[in-house]
Amino acid sequence: MTRSMTGYATVRGQTADWSWVWDLRSVNGRGLDLRLRLPDWIEGLEPAARAALQAEISRGSVTLSLKLTRSEGAGTATLDRAALRRTVVILREIEDLAAENELAVRHATAAEIAALPGVLSAPADEVDAGALRTAVLADLDRLIAAFHASREAEGAALAKVIGAQIDRIEALTAQAADSAEARAEAQRAALTAALARILDAAEGVDEGRIAQELALLAVKSDVTEELDRLRAHVGAARALVTGQGPRGRKLDFLMQEFNREANTLCSKAGSAALTAIGLDLKTVIDQMREQVQNVE
Repeated sequence: MTRSMTGYATVRGQTADWSWVWDLRSVNGRGLDLRLRLPDWIEGLEPAARAALQAEISRGSVTLSLKLTRSEGAGTATLDRAALRRTVVILREIEDLAAENELAVRHATAAEIAALPGVLSAPADEVDAGALRTAVLADLDRLIAAFHASREAEGAALAKVIGAQIDRIEALTAQAADSAEARAEAQRAALTAALARILDAAEGVDEGRIAQELALLAVKSDVTEELDRLRAHVGAARALVTGQGPRGRKLDFLMQEFNREANTLCSKAGSAALTAIGLDLKTVIDQMREQVQNVE
């Protein structure tokens, strides 16, 4: 299946203390250009993520980002209700005993009670970065799978466009062959007439030499090889589009070969009709090359 270099995927995950969003996107590029925007305090996260991407993606300008959010209440002090009840009972006993001895005491405020040992549990100062790294990396395979699906969907549409352009090139090549055949009859007649005029106008002319020169002109204007190569390139392009694995670079090279043959065809055309077909070929080839730039 053809994959585009354009793709996007996002995956969400969470633990009791953390939630996160993975984001993976790409556009076309000559090679593989990875840009990672990850929390630098999670040791080992970036090399593991980079290795996973390099194993699965061959081309494109790829950006991977991770946004981490700590869950509400995580890392904050928690109320120990049992300890609070015990503390309140003790405070009441103190107040009652003070009243029996005619001692004036001030009621404790909520903040003062909360500050007493055991009422609130202290927050954890340390984050288990290893466990968090394992948790977020567990979602990376799912993210890459969604990313591939996005690229393949884009690639399927791209393959249809390129397939139609290959069909158009094939049709124009067939038209060029017909035009070249029709041109051959006209050229033969023109060369024969030219030879007759030369022989009539000049005395002592080497007829054999003139015939050789005219034959050489005919060979130079022959486009049979160009048409044969264009047909071969059409077959190669179809095989690449329907093949497996990354093939963008091969298609890109093939477009150069297509363009070379179209240029030569135009230079040898020798007729307005064949020149027009050659120019149409160059236009379609150029359009196809733009699409091929997006193939992985």
